[in-house]
Amino acid sequence: MNMPCRNLEAAPRRPWYLVQTKPNAFRIAERNLLRQDIHVFCPTLTVTQRHGARFRNAIRQLFPGYLFIQFNGPAPLWHRVNSTYGVSRLIAFADQPATVPHHLVDGIRQRCDYSGLLAPAETLAPGDRVRVLSGPFANFVATVERLDPQQRVWILLDCIGGTMKVEISRHALQNA
Repeated sequence: MNMPCRNLEAAPRRPWYLVQTKPNAFRIAERNLLRQDIHVFCPTLTVTQRHGARFRNAIRQLFPGYLFIQFNGPAPLWHRVNSTYGVSRLIAFADQPATVPHHLVDGIRQRCDYSGLLAPAETLAPGDRVRVLSGPFANFVATVERLDPQQRVWILLDCIGGTMKVEISRHALQNA
């Protein structure tokens, strides 16, 4: 199941920490951390994968194997996090849990929707070179021809000795 992690409202200015999850167990870790009244943030993005002759969009973690957490209570109990089912360990240095800078997590959260899905940050202009992120033209590099207010972009693809004009969603592009 490829659903994004929950992006709950975080407590203001409490420190963020990073948790490493066990392989393929981030859903289990997320569920069990939420049961302990710990805020969990797991940024995700949409990627296109090729399966034979078909393309599929899948939602993947931005940082595979890691979750950002924030405690509600005044004194976090580190041993509870480390012993949570699905959690491998809380990232720590010299036996002290390492905090993640607020500006880093806030910057990522500002680019995410409520479900944690990451949106593109860059603005586009006609003439820009872009890489297609999803769909049948994934990983192609193209030139922006025109933009419209509904987040649709017309691009020019160079393929098979010619130029093809394609309409695509803004979310499927990134600056090259």
